[in-house]
Amino acid sequence: MTAGTQEGRVVLVTGSTGGLGREVALRLGAAGAHVIVHGRNVERGREVVEQIEATGKGSARFYPADFASLAEVRRLAEEIRRDYDRIDVLVNNAGIFLPEGERQLSEDGNELHLQVNYLAGFLLTRALLPLLERAAPSRIVNVASGAQRALDFSDPNLERGYDGWRAYAQSKLAQVMFTIDLAEELRDRGITVVSLHPATFMDTDMVREAGITPRSTVDEGADAVMHLIDSPDMRSGQYFEGMQPATPAAQALDPEARQRLRELTEQLLD
Repeated sequence: MTAGTQEGRVVLVTGSTGGLGREVALRLGAAGAHVIVHGRNVERGREVVEQIEATGKGSARFYPADFASLAEVRRLAEEIRRDYDRIDVLVNNAGIFLPEGERQLSEDGNELHLQVNYLAGFLLTRALLPLLERAAPSRIVNVASGAQRALDFSDPNLERGYDGWRAYAQSKLAQVMFTIDLAEELRDRGITVVSLHPATFMDTDMVREAGITPRSTVDEGADAVMHLIDSPDMRSGQYFEGMQPATPAAQALDPEARQRLRELTEQLLD
């Protein structure tokens, strides 16, 4: 699947120095977009920028930031607001998957999956809403997962009985819950917000480093993300598995649970 024309659009893809994010960034650049590339590794970021610009169609610029630090997320948002007056599409793709090993904390004291996969994207999105509103009709695509597990609000940082799979799955469900809430908040502001499970265990470094045999390709996942970027018929708040609308885990559909997540998020970001 190839991208429709993206000429003149400004698209931020977080976590775009490797894996799914890199493929999406390259497709967008080849279709004429200006791509804001983000990641931790400066060398890999520059390589993505060079590949996009070598096509002679799109353009790109790289911004480094480590989502394990909320200060770096805030700095990233400030730099983008300084350099751009609009964003047409925000793809919240950056994430980690550490199913084995001991519980890890972010620089801010949050369980690492919860911060990198959810809190950082939440903070960045809210900081960039004025740029998305200026570009309306615009779109936010949250790359979540079919692996979803209800949050235990009495122990959101999993201090008791930590399990890496559970940590990943609850952080991804939090993304879906945020999608539904934000879609409602922005319903009259021209910003469509959607989330998806792109594909199962894609052939990425993240999956292989977790010791898992890939079951799908990055191309399959990128097809699904591009579909959500391009499709003109997209209802805000929807969750997709691949290119098909799907139903997320029950907690995502519970208004009370989403309210509790909003309150928790405010506490963790304070």
